[in-house]
Amino acid sequence: MGKDERTRIEALGSPDRTETPRATKRRRKNRGMPPPAPFDIDTLPGSSNLTALEAAAVIRRTPGALEQWRRDPNHSLKWRYVDGRPLYRVDAVRDYLAKCDKTTT
Repeated sequence: MGKDERTRIEALGSPDRTETPRATKRRRKNRGMPPPAPFDIDTLPGSSNLTALEAAAVIRRTPGALEQWRRDPNHSLKWRYVDGRPLYRVDAVRDYLAKCDKTTT
């Protein structure tokens, strides 16, 4: 084995190494359904704000669904941006749920 080959093997590490390097994975958002909300929306004041994740938990939709709904300015679930983050008023979430109940019955 020549000097160049030995240097290359030492640089890459021995193939017999028991320790494997950790793969660097891209961190992804959790796009699944959030767990049910740990609070009762009926006990909250109407002027309270919910984050997108909290609103998704109450409505039982994915945060990605709410993200798509925000692209439609005429969607019945209303929101507003505060410091660049979408917030949902409790009153708006209650109104949305009431409209959904009326359309299904």
